[in-house]
Amino acid sequence: MKRITMMVLAAAFALGAATGAQAAAYSKCKACHNFNEKNKVGPAWKGIFGRKAGTYPGFNYKFTKYITGEPWVWDEAHLRKWMCNSKKAVKEFTGNPKAKTKMPPQKVCDPKKQDEVIAFMKTL
Repeated sequence: MKRITMMVLAAAFALGAATGAQAAAYSKCKACHNFNEKNKVGPAWKGIFGRKAGTYPGFNYKFTKYITGEPWVWDEAHLRKWMCNSKKAVKEFTGNPKAKTKMPPQKVCDPKKQDEVIAFMKTL
């Protein structure tokens, strides 16, 4: 019985440490984004993978007027560039040097930190 208790406690501790590391990686994000279906300042992350950019319901995007044709689809490659510098990324993704976004550059450019944020996003 003691052995099982110790194993359960060790697993809980490890899970808590992983959750704490993930929380640190996306702490900048949660100031403006919810992770469920409710809006804060920015659109919610729930269901972001495979979603067309600028299509989250109830949110007014600044960059959609610069998109010609179909918007890009959020995937890991797009999210990594966006996390590092959204101002630069929106120009690249739209193909328009005048394109703008409301989101300030977050400078989450470290691949390990990006991995943590993306791993969390995939759980939503």
